[in-house]
Amino acid sequence: MTPEFNLIKQYFTRPTRNTKLGVGDDAALISLSAGMELAISADMLVAGTHFFADCDAYQLGWKSLAVNISDMAAMGANAKWATLAIALPDINESWLAEFSRGFFACADSFNVDLIGGDTTRGSLTISVQIMGEVPIGKALRRDGAKVGDDIWVTGSLGDAAIGLAHLQNKLQPHFTLADHYLEYCLNALHQPQPRLALGLNLLEIAHSAIDISDGLLSDLGHILKAHNLGGAIYLNKLPCSIFTKQHQHEKQIQQYLLAGGDDYELCFTAPQGSRNAIEKIASDLNLPISLIGSIHEGACLIVLDNENKPISIGKTGYDHFA
Repeated sequence: MTPEFNLIKQYFTRPTRNTKLGVGDDAALISLSAGMELAISADMLVAGTHFFADCDAYQLGWKSLAVNISDMAAMGANAKWATLAIALPDINESWLAEFSRGFFACADSFNVDLIGGDTTRGSLTISVQIMGEVPIGKALRRDGAKVGDDIWVTGSLGDAAIGLAHLQNKLQPHFTLADHYLEYCLNALHQPQPRLALGLNLLEIAHSAIDISDGLLSDLGHILKAHNLGGAIYLNKLPCSIFTKQHQHEKQIQQYLLAGGDDYELCFTAPQGSRNAIEKIASDLNLPISLIGSIHEGACLIVLDNENKPISIGKTGYDHFA
C-alpha cells in the first residue's frame, strides 16, 4: 500500500452511519430519505490565511468540519456527509493523528460521515465539502426576509474576533483580558459550535437565515441585499460577553462585535408573531437567542447606539480580496 493510501486508511477511514458506500472506492454512494433534497456547501482553509500554520491540530480538525456544518444549520438542513481534500507539506504522524481526532470528534458530535476526499503534497490547505438533507422546498434561504420581520442572533458575538486580535497583538494596550475570558475567546475561535439543532427547528418559523462567518453586518447585509431591504439593529441588544458589554462604546470593540467574523452563530429573520415560539425553542435547546432589530423598507442597514443614534463602522466584515 502506498504512503498516501496508508495515510487515508489509518487516519481518515471510519465506519459510516448514513452511507451506502464510503471511503475506499472511486466515489461514495448515498441515498436521500423520502421527501428530502440535497444541500451542499464547501469551504477551504489555508494556512496563513484562515489559521496559523502552528495552530493546534485537534482544534483545526474540529473547526475545518464545524464551519461547514454551520452552513447546513443556516439552511435548516441535517448535515450527514462530508468529503475532505487536504494538501500536506509532509507526512507528520502525530499531527495527522490529532487533526483526524478533532475532525472525527466534530463528526461524531453531529452524526456526520466522512465519505471520501483526496490527499496531496503542498502548502497546508484543507478543503471540506458538506452535504445534508432538507425537506423539499423548505430550506432556509437568504432571500426570504420580509418587511416587519424581527432580526435574531444566537449565542455571543465578538469573542472569536477578540481572541484572534489577542493572538495577533492587535488589542489596544488598555484592554486586559482575564485568563478565563481569554480561554473562552480562544475556544470560540478554535472550536465553534454549529447551531444545527436550531436550524432544524426554524424550518417552519424563520423567513431567512445565514451563519455569521464574516461578521454580523456583512452577513446580515447579504439577507437584506437579496430583496433590497433595509434594517435596524441595536447595539445594546447584541448578545456579547460581559467584557464586550463593558467596552462596547469603544470603536475597536464595536468593530469586533459587529464585523469581526468567525462567530459561526446564526442570524435569522422571522415574523413578530413567532416570538413566543422562538423563545420556547431557545429554552428547549438551552441556547441564547437574542432579538436585535427589525427589517424595514429601503436599502440601508443602520446600527443604533444606546441613545438611538446611528453609529458608523469602518469595515463591515472580512473580505478575502479586500
